[in-house]
Parts: sequence; C-alpha cells; structure tokens
Amino acid sequence: MRSRDRAGDASLEALVPALIGRLPHLLDEVRRLLTADWPDYAQFLAEEQTEVEAAAEGFIRWLVEFAEQYLSEPPGDLIPTPSTPVALFEEIGRVQWREGRDLSALLSAYQLGARVAWHEVSSTALQTGVAPTALAALAEAVFAYVDRLSSASARGYVAEQSEAAADRERLRDDLVELLLSDRSDSAAVRAAATRAGWPLPREVAVVLVDPDNPVGQAMLARLDASCLLIRRRQLTGAVIPDPVRPGRRQRLAAKLSGAGAVVGHPVRPEQLPASVEIAEIALRLSRAGTLTDDPVFVAEHLDAIIVHRDARLLQALRRQCLAPLAGLTPAVRQRLTETLAAWLRHLGDRQAVAAELRIHPQTVRYRMARLHDLLGATLDDPAGRASLTLALAWGVDGVEEADEAAGGGSAAGGAAPVRGRVTCRGD
Repeated sequence: MRSRDRAGDASLEALVPALIGRLPHLLDEVRRLLTADWPDYAQFLAEEQTEVEAAAEGFIRWLVEFAEQYLSEPPGDLIPTPSTPVALFEEIGRVQWREGRDLSALLSAYQLGARVAWHEVSSTALQTGVAPTALAALAEAVFAYVDRLSSASARGYVAEQSEAAADRERLRDDLVELLLSDRSDSAAVRAAATRAGWPLPREVAVVLVDPDNPVGQAMLARLDASCLLIRRRQLTGAVIPDPVRPGRRQRLAAKLSGAGAVVGHPVRPEQLPASVEIAEIALRLSRAGTLTDDPVFVAEHLDAIIVHRDARLLQALRRQCLAPLAGLTPAVRQRLTETLAAWLRHLGDRQAVAAELRIHPQTVRYRMARLHDLLGATLDDPAGRASLTLALAWGVDGVEEADEAAGGGSAAGGAAPVRGRVTCRGD
C-alpha cells in the first residue's frame, strides 16, 4: 500500500469547495452547449436546477473520495461507488423511451457533460495544486462516473422498452380475443384497438396455419407489427389488416407458400368471428387434401367450402344422386360417375368431356346415353342438374358400395366416409 501524499490530500480537500463554487458556471456551460443539438435536455437542466445541483454536488464529493482512495489503494482493486441516486438516471432513461427518443442522443449528451465537467475539474485542480497522481485519479473518476450514469439510463431505457412491449402484447392479445369473440361489436373493438395502439382498418382477414407446419410457425414470427398474432391453443394464425389493398394478395401468397396456410375472406372487424369459422373449415379441408392451393384463399373456394362443410350431408346427397347407379359394378359406376361430373362441368360439351377424360367423343355419347337411361328426367331438369353438380362438381375418385349408394348401412351410425380423395378442381 502506498503512503498517502499529505500535500495531495490537502489540495484534494481544498478542491471540493472550489468546484462547488464553480457549479453554476459549469451547469450554465453545459446548458449552453446542449441548446444547439439537445434543447430539451437544456430545458430539463433549467427546470430541474435544484435537483441537478444537488446531484452535481454529490458527484464532486464522490470525485474527491474516489481520488483519495485511488492514491491509497492499487487501481485494480478499486470499485467505484457513486453516491448520486442511480434511480434518477434510470428514470431519465425511461422517459427517453416513453417520449420516443433515441438512447444514443441521451448518451451523447452525457459525454458532452463529461467533457465540460473534466475541463472544469482539471483546471480547478491545477489551480489548487493537485498532484499529478491525484489528477490522474480525478480523470478516471470523472469518466467512471459518467459510465455509471450512462449504464443507469440505458437500464431504465431498456426496462421501459421491455415493459412497454409486454403491455403492448397483452393489450393486443386482449384485442384479438375480443375480435374473435361474440362481443366484437364496433364500439368495443374501437376502444380495444385504441388501447393497443392498433390503427383499426376498414377490413381484416384471418390467416390460419397448420400448427404442425414449421414453415407456418416461422412465417408467423416474421409478420410485421401491423398484424395481430392469434395465440389460442387450438388456433394458430394472425389477423391481417386491409387484406385487399393493392399488392397485398401477391405478397401474402409469396410469404405463405409452403406454410399450410388459409387466408380468410375479408370482412369488417366486427364480423371476424364468422370469417374465422369459415377459415377453420377451409384449413380442415386443406389438411385433408380437398383444397390443394398453396396457400388457400377462402374467397376463391366458398362454393367448395359450402359443399364440404358437413361431410355427412354431402355423403347423403351423393347417395341420393347416385342411387340409380347402385346396381352397376364398381368399375362401371366409377366410369359413369366421372363422365357425368365432366359433362356437368362442361355444360354438355362432348368434345370438352372427351378431351378431359382422354376418351373418344363416341364413348362420351355412349356413356351419357346409359346415364340418361339410369337417371331419367333428372339430367333434363335444372334442379336435378344442380343437385348433381353439388354432389360431383369437385370430382370423386371412388364411390360408395351399392348398398351405401342405395342408402343402407348408415342410417343409425351416420354416413360412411367417401372412399378415395375428393379433389377440389379449379374453376
């Protein structure tokens, strides 16, 4: 341990009242320099002059204590302990975030203050005869002190940022729950959107993704801040604002490719619950392979969703429509059903039917003659053709056995599943 320098001690003790006497000049100089680039900080120094002067006086006393410790202890063992209330500078950092200011501007202002402080400290120290070793200690103390202030304000800034983000996410989650609930009337939605800081759009759409699809989960994490994430256990997706604005569809299609996603039809925010219900049906059909677009835009498949919404009703309709074919062998029934579905799609154009099925037009004529014999007036009746179109427009790779087609085997236990995959064909 080094012996204490008595002359240095005396000059350091004299430094305290000398620096306190120069405090008004020091603070005026800091305010003057801040005015050009940081006028708000200069105004803060003026408005909080009493508190700032008290903090500055505490800084001066700690400065001298630090220098005295520096002279008596090895520098590596020194742990600066500023007496200035750290909470004040943490609060300054919090205010910086709340007012939307950049942290770097505050830290730059601290550095400016440090330069002014060191100029005053060093010149006053030389005037009072402080030894060179003590002057070095004072220099280290000044910048250690400013580092502590900067760290305190940075902590406050980051803490306020984190708390604000958590509050924002909670309010956004509350808004999503309201949008998806039966309480989603206009006034309630507007109030919740205001609290969450979410500009309420004219229209919204829901995006749902397969919860087992990692691409979909990664896509949700990359959505911009205008989208509201849906965090329900059984529902994974987001609420997208203004889904029909120019270019939005193309960007969504590119972003959602491979995500196993469904984009609901655009609705007013208070109508979102009904839209979500339809999107959930579309997601189920997408996972089953009924809808094969990537991604699926619900607005383009409302007819398929209506038809396939209730599988039991669709099975019942198919059994009813295909009952006259029940006595045929499975292979013949399959060929006639495919021909009938193509004939309905092409409005009776035999050439188009033949091209789709890759058969001769005469074969189409023969099969349709058989179908007329089996179905009778149904093919000539608009209502009959409408029922057949609903039953077969999306194609059937396999049909039920003859007894199921006649209505047997499912009256008590519900309709049997369709054999084979039902595929949604484009318009």
